[in-house]
Amino acid sequence: MECISVFDMLKIGVGPSSSHTLGPWRAAEQFLAEIRERNLIDNINRIKVDLYGSLSLTGHGHATDLAVMLGLSGADPEYIPVESIDVIITAIKNKKEIFLGNEIIIPFDFEKDIVFNKNFLPFHANGLTFTIYTDDEEYSSTFYSIGGGFVVKEDREHSKENKEIKGTFPYPIDKAAELLEYCQKENKKISEIVLENEKSMRSEEEINHELMRIWNTMLECIYIGCHSEGTLPGGLNVRRRAYDMHKNLIGVLPYDNPQSWLETIRLTEVKFRQILKWVSCFALAVNEVNASLGRVVTAPTNGSAGVIPAVLMYYMVIENHEANDEHIKQFLMVAGEIGSIFKKGATISAAMGGCQAEIGVSSAMAAAALCEVMGGTPEQVLMAAEIAMEHHLGLTCDPIGGLVQIPCIERNTMGAIKAINAAELAMETDPKNAKVPLDKVVDTMWQTAKDMNNKYKETSEGGLAVAVNLADC
Repeated sequence: MECISVFDMLKIGVGPSSSHTLGPWRAAEQFLAEIRERNLIDNINRIKVDLYGSLSLTGHGHATDLAVMLGLSGADPEYIPVESIDVIITAIKNKKEIFLGNEIIIPFDFEKDIVFNKNFLPFHANGLTFTIYTDDEEYSSTFYSIGGGFVVKEDREHSKENKEIKGTFPYPIDKAAELLEYCQKENKKISEIVLENEKSMRSEEEINHELMRIWNTMLECIYIGCHSEGTLPGGLNVRRRAYDMHKNLIGVLPYDNPQSWLETIRLTEVKFRQILKWVSCFALAVNEVNASLGRVVTAPTNGSAGVIPAVLMYYMVIENHEANDEHIKQFLMVAGEIGSIFKKGATISAAMGGCQAEIGVSSAMAAAALCEVMGGTPEQVLMAAEIAMEHHLGLTCDPIGGLVQIPCIERNTMGAIKAINAAELAMETDPKNAKVPLDKVVDTMWQTAKDMNNKYKETSEGGLAVAVNLADC
């Protein structure tokens, strides 16, 4: 198994999809690195991109073609000003040329040079091949976007390197049972075990800084979503709901930035209905930003990016008004570790496992993290993750029009509420009475994924995607 850091599971990027937007974007960056190593970039006179399988079937709705162009242009999804995305894409389309890697301008007709192939490559459902042409040769390279922004080649050339890094971990982990054993042996919380592993790769100062950068990105994303009204792009005419919901909840209380806004929410009414609305509002806000090519944190994917921020925000503004940076870092480290266990033992790609691999995993991550910061034992934390996933098993991925909007945005609200419920159930349960260990649920999820019909795996060929016509919207 490979080494997976918290910062692999929680990555800052651009929406709407980690598998279909961020992954292809990163693949384009890797391809640029390849051709630079081969000293080919200066001699290129044409480049072609072939999208396969799920990337092709829902590529337009997920902006896969736009992501490829941005990646080939040398833009970084983590730092690019989102307002410049349209400028770059418009220039490529109008001029029919691309500034490849910010180094060389070559002709590029996006309608001809990005090819949508409906056939699937054997290795993975999300395949894409880059081909360059020079006067003397043709060079191709194929990548696979395997979920959560992770990109591999079929030979997995970096797997040996990852195993060597993992070998340096004081607590190498593939399964939940191993994680629990370390916690019991060392008398540590899950977050403490994770921190020790992270410290083998980077300084504690860097870990703290990056965790807070992730949280601040999440908070800003929630804030933007709650203060943006209108209709989402893509043709479904989906009206943003977080704006109106937030306006009704916040009333006339004053604030002037995301942090003061967080403090203001703590002053609002917190009856059960208001809690449901606040959590739903936070999740909606994130995924409406995601659907409009905004900046989000893959947690573990873009399509499920709203669950973890919504649950962490719930903890900050409703459950514990004294919550501080240490709680935030603790929450994120636990969430990241639980996500890595699912990635190693199953999948976080909807193209491989349906929506159970995205919303189900994010709900399990959030449930476990919430359970620990509320004082749960490691046994209860793992139980919370198990409960959350158990009740997402078999969830299909059937986006209407290939857009990460219907039913994806609402599903984040459901995943967040289930996570809170799962954490509460775990807190009230003696782990000795648990019947289903987390590793069994991970195995079951993977078996369910393999048994699931491909039309329910992010292809828009089944479920709501065919039951609801675009004309109905």
